[in-house]
Amino acid sequence: MSGVQMITVSEDDDGQRIDRWLRRLFPHVNQGRIEKMCRKGELRLDGARVKASSRVAVGQVVRVPPLADTDLKPAEPRELKISDADAKMMRDSVVYKDDDVIVINKPAGLAVQGGSGTAKHVDGLSAALQFDAEEKPRLVHRLDKDTSGLLVLARNRKAAQGLTAAFRHKNTRKIYWALVAGVPTPYLGEIKTGLVKAGGHGKSGEGEKMIPVHPQDIDSTPGAKRAHTYYATLYRVASRASWVAMEPVTGRTHQLRAHMAGLGHPIIGDGKYGGSGQENLGDGWGAQIGGIISKKLHLHARRLQFEHPTTGKVVTVTAALPDHMKESWDTFGWTEDLASDDPFETLF
Repeated sequence: MSGVQMITVSEDDDGQRIDRWLRRLFPHVNQGRIEKMCRKGELRLDGARVKASSRVAVGQVVRVPPLADTDLKPAEPRELKISDADAKMMRDSVVYKDDDVIVINKPAGLAVQGGSGTAKHVDGLSAALQFDAEEKPRLVHRLDKDTSGLLVLARNRKAAQGLTAAFRHKNTRKIYWALVAGVPTPYLGEIKTGLVKAGGHGKSGEGEKMIPVHPQDIDSTPGAKRAHTYYATLYRVASRASWVAMEPVTGRTHQLRAHMAGLGHPIIGDGKYGGSGQENLGDGWGAQIGGIISKKLHLHARRLQFEHPTTGKVVTVTAALPDHMKESWDTFGWTEDLASDDPFETLF
């Protein structure tokens, strides 16, 4: 039996659910045991009670109660077998590679990390990107499962530390492309509504979503965090839909999706924030346009600019649209070269 442990959350674990965080450290602690710890107030975050779905932040201290010897038993090492098809998919997704950094164009629908019911994810397949390095690449930031586009991995510990710090301190710029319902006006603007998490309906918090909070109400709303997004309306299809570029200044959970929905222009295919069952029948609203337009999420991490962790030089990478968005662009007669690489250049 171990004693009470006080464990500080690392940068690599920022934003993760506390139950998943704990199970990675102690793989033999089952979900039921964790939820019991939460109910009894034994598991605490910075001294406060938590739910299994609560999320940890870098620098916070988790109080882990005494664990039985069976809970402390290390997990049996398992050799993850990666199929030839998955290995090829991962290698084909590489858009930039050097001795320290790999950047991939993550396919839509591929999770970044594992979770309940998620068997295939970038973290588990990253060994396919090891090439001649001594260790497999490490994640330094995340994308939602259904969001496609640029994802950075570090090829060694030193690079991971530098890149994680760059993303943490916002020494990076990320530009996303999306297809949204309706036409945002003004065409160029910014959104500063805060975001607060609304609890989910499932046993483990499934269905959680972020709710916009008026800037004047952020300080008085428990759990609300400031969020800031630039957007630019690039092209439109009458009043039905628009090609929009977005740059997140802050990095909140589901920030772009929640901000565009709060603006009244949900991203096409966004079942969580746009209501995927709501058909767009000509009034410019809803998360579906109908016709041959895919119902998949139309959100893509298009352009990424970051400081190289070793050379200090600025690296800029772009990623082609995924097939379902390319087909939508073709339907509307748009091509990727119509848009400026950086519609927000004059803002910085």
